[in-house]
Parts: sequence; C-alpha cells; structure tokens
Amino acid sequence: MSQLTEKIDQYNAEFGKLDLGVSPELVAAVTKKMGPVIYNEDSSRVSCSDNEELARVKNNFLIKKLGLADGPELDAAIAEVCQQLGQSNRNKFRAMFYTLLVIKFDRTADYLG
Repeated sequence: MSQLTEKIDQYNAEFGKLDLGVSPELVAAVTKKMGPVIYNEDSSRVSCSDNEELARVKNNFLIKKLGLADGPELDAAIAEVCQQLGQSNRNKFRAMFYTLLVIKFDRTADYLG
C-alpha cells in the first residue's frame, strides 16, 4: 500500500469516527492535490489555536487555491470547520480541514470533475 493510500485511509477513518458523512472519493481527490505537505508531521495538521496558521489556510487555500474573495465568511467557515473537527481533537489533519472547506463552499466539482 502506498503512503498516499495510507493517508487517505487514515483521513477517511477519522471522518468515520466524527460521523460527518464525507465522501471518500472527495477526501482522496483533495488529498492527492495537496502534495508532500501531508507527509510532514507538523504541516499535515491545522492548529485552530494558531491565528497565523488560520490566516495561512485562508490566504493559501481559500483565496489562492479556491479563488474565493476575502471576507468575514471565510473566517466564519474556518471557525466552523474547527468546531466540526472538535476543538480538543489533536488530529485536525489539513486534508480533512480542506475537504470540509471544499464542501462548505460547494466546490466539490472542482475536485471530482
């Protein structure tokens, strides 16, 4: 089994524990587009208590990658995803975080064709 497949399986298992009903195909598609960031212990996770980290998610993913306009709805969506994944959950994996943002902004077609 490849490292990528292992990561995708791990993220799908975590989504299963949280009972969020996320499509395994979407998780795989988002994860594949992320590149090597998923293999680094630090960069593979999002810290909801780190404002600089949340700003990076907003600027690098929501604005640059998804092409969304900056505004308070982006910050609200990030806060919502932090809640969905659980404030005390230390496994807020970036791929899962991004997948939930893709769903939140109805951009699944960008990943699933």
